[in-house]
Amino acid sequence: MSRNGRPEPEVIMNYADGFAYSKGKMEEAFRPGGILEKPPTKPAKDPNAPQIKREDIDLIVHELGITRAQAEKALAENGGDVSKALLYLITPNSNASA
Repeated sequence: MSRNGRPEPEVIMNYADGFAYSKGKMEEAFRPGGILEKPPTKPAKDPNAPQIKREDIDLIVHELGITRAQAEKALAENGGDVSKALLYLITPNSNASA
């Protein structure tokens, strides 16, 4: 659209949620065949990845007071073994960032 022969400036709004929305990108998202109509893609699971149990993550989070992400990372790096992950996290020279 244009007004008086000039193109309409792009409108960017800042909202209370802390995000800014670009008019052009919003229109593109709602256009038929746009971003919103594409199905979400799931990342492919690695068949060699260790099985990590929710109970194991909860145990480590509760006992050590760390984030779920840190517990998941420790379990993944130690093949899903809880005892190895706990030792990894409490060892001073480990690569874990607590």
